[in-house]
Formats: sequence, structure tokens, C-alpha cells
Amino acid sequence: MIRLHHVPQSRSFRILWLLEELGLSFEVVEHSFFDKSLRGPDYLAISPAGRVPALEIDGRSLFESGAITQYLCETRSALQGTAAERPDWLEWLHYAETIAAHVANLTQQHVVLREDWMRSPTLMRLEAARLRKTLEVVEQGLSDPFILPSGFSAVDIAVSYGAIIGQRFVRLDALPRVSAWLARLAERPAYRRALARDGLSQIYAKDFYPAPEPGHG
Repeated sequence: MIRLHHVPQSRSFRILWLLEELGLSFEVVEHSFFDKSLRGPDYLAISPAGRVPALEIDGRSLFESGAITQYLCETRSALQGTAAERPDWLEWLHYAETIAAHVANLTQQHVVLREDWMRSPTLMRLEAARLRKTLEVVEQGLSDPFILPSGFSAVDIAVSYGAIIGQRFVRLDALPRVSAWLARLAERPAYRRALARDGLSQIYAKDFYPAPEPGHG
């Protein structure tokens, strides 16, 4: 049995979506950031940092998103692109974490820190600018219709998560290829199944575009 440890509306959504795309039979164990389930000894034995995702599979556990993605694709021989695309596939898989780091920082500022006095407007503007730069790289690197010329692969899942959430912090008007790519991905049945199980859009039901600096309009 494959068992995914998952917090709804978090980065473990990527593995949920990937499992749906692979058509595997799996169980989802839901956790919350707001209770102690991720700090209990049973869970720490699976994920020592007390984070999600964690995947129990093939008699062991994995607790790093990139490693989980790579392991699933390699062992199930799917969504890896062609042999010639291997370096690009690996590059994009790990670049996804660069995007996700900025998204996480913005989420912390805009969503988790609920009081205005806790937030840093300067940090929010800087992180939004950095996120925009990372998404500009995706805009330039996209093939048509997906990241790799050979077609849809796991790196579309890994990278697009940052763009899906990132569009709440950065306007995509100047990134038409990214916008069209996200629209195509949103039509995939596996994405819709994962979304229905997760409720990803609920926490990001509004946009959080940073206010301009004083004196800049």
C-alpha cells in the first residue's frame, strides 16, 4: 500500500496530483499544521523534520518532495520525459523548489501572520519581485504545450505548483505562456481529482499583490 501523509492546501499537493496522474492506488493520511500530529513520535519516525509530504512506499518512507517525485517516476517508469531530456527534467524538478521557497515566504507573510504588525511590507515586496523573476524563467523556458518538448511530465506538476499559488502574489499579465500553461494543466482530469481531494484554492481565495512603495504610485 502506498500511503501519502498530506496537509491540505500545502506543497504536498504536488505528490497527491502526481499519484493521481500515475493512476496508482494510494491512501491519504491527512494532518494539520495546527495540531501536534506532525510532532508526534510516530510521525517523526516517518518524517524526521515533521513536515509534509511523506510517502510510505515499497517498504520504506521518503520525506522530500523532489526525491519522492523522482523515485515515483523512476520506479513506475512514467512522466520522466525522454532520455535526451533527462538533464532538463532534473533541472526543472529542482528549480521548482526555488519557486516554492518564495511562495512559502509570501504565504507566511500574507496568510499565516494574521496581524498587520507581524508583517514586513518590505519583505513582501522583495519576495514578490523575486518570485516574479523565477516565473519569468518559466515563461522563457516553456515548450509548447508543456515544459519539455516531448510532452507532459512530472516537472509540469512540480513547477506549476509555485505558479498556481504564485499568481496570488504576482500578476501573470506579462507572462502569457505561463498563464496558458496553467489553464491547460487545470483541465487535466488528474489535477481536478487531486484538487477535489485537497481544496487547494480555498486558502488562496483572494489575491495578495504587494502595495507599491511610498512615493512610487
